[in-house]
Amino acid sequence: MDSQIVKVRLANIESKRESLVKLLEKPDLGTLRIDVNQAIEEIDDLIDELKRTFPDI
Repeated sequence: MDSQIVKVRLANIESKRESLVKLLEKPDLGTLRIDVNQAIEEIDDLIDELKRTFPDI
């Protein structure tokens, strides 16, 4: 896998994270807020790990 593919996939993951952040702003989320928060945390961990593994991206 070359670095360009990793960059594209990382950008895709980051855009999905932003969608989850926007979802958190909705007042009627209820108990799903916990799951959305967990998903954001896991995406943040994945992004950090990708940046550590591929520091040039």
